[in-house]
Amino acid sequence: MHSFPPLPDLTGPNAPDDLLDGHLWVLELIDGTGLRFRMEESGLLRFGGPETTYADDEDVPLALRPAVRHVREAFDREALRSAADDPASVTFLGVATHRRGTDYDWGRLPPFLGTDVHSADANAFRPPDAVAAIFDGVGLTAVNAVDREVRARDFDPTDYPIPRSAWRDGRAAGVVVRNKRGGRGKLASVDRDHRPEETPAGDLDADALAEAHATPDRFDRVVAALDGRGDSVTVADLADRTVESIARETTVTLDDGRSAGPGAFRAAVVERARAYLERPDGRRIDGG
Repeated sequence: MHSFPPLPDLTGPNAPDDLLDGHLWVLELIDGTGLRFRMEESGLLRFGGPETTYADDEDVPLALRPAVRHVREAFDREALRSAADDPASVTFLGVATHRRGTDYDWGRLPPFLGTDVHSADANAFRPPDAVAAIFDGVGLTAVNAVDREVRARDFDPTDYPIPRSAWRDGRAAGVVVRNKRGGRGKLASVDRDHRPEETPAGDLDADALAEAHATPDRFDRVVAALDGRGDSVTVADLADRTVESIARETTVTLDDGRSAGPGAFRAAVVERARAYLERPDGRRIDGG
């Protein structure tokens, strides 16, 4: 599985010298965590983060699990087999979208957005104009382009206005600038939303955390997603999806060894999920 390419700051000391040449693509910079994957001959998808690979789904951080599930469910394996002589030689790279410093419209923002495709056979990343079509061809969404085919001589990184985001009511976290020869760099927004100082989950009671975040509205959304796929709704599935939703969309952090680690928090969510599903309409519980 190929690694992520460097993404230097275009206004920093390590800005690439050869990027601003030819025509450029400008893409929205998504504030999340890098997620990459490739398909084995059997069709099994193997995943990795920015620095490591995951042996199985239990190794994937909670906030990234919605992205992994989304890719597993949406990825068209037969389309890749038809398009590539050696599917295992292709690495797909992108971003798992979750709450870091930017609060997105989580209902609209896909759990995963593709940014790059690397071919080991060609030993190269595909150019930006091909990436969107490749991801679309395998059933996934690529990160959105802000500007296409911009003449490099017309682009000034010190004076480029960060555009509004396609995924939130506000400015983007920044932009990624690429040329067709593999050069790339980023411009980060200077006035982006920064999350408040986090309160470690271990400093709060697991039941209090569940009451605050495992709300009827959140259960409603998770149930609607399961119903939309034709899946049955069990207490375990509802609890697991809800915990992952909280990890993705909020600043709650769960750390093993603390009183409100993942196990304790999930147990508290299970009780609320059971009460939710035992309601006559299966949608509402009192309180929370």
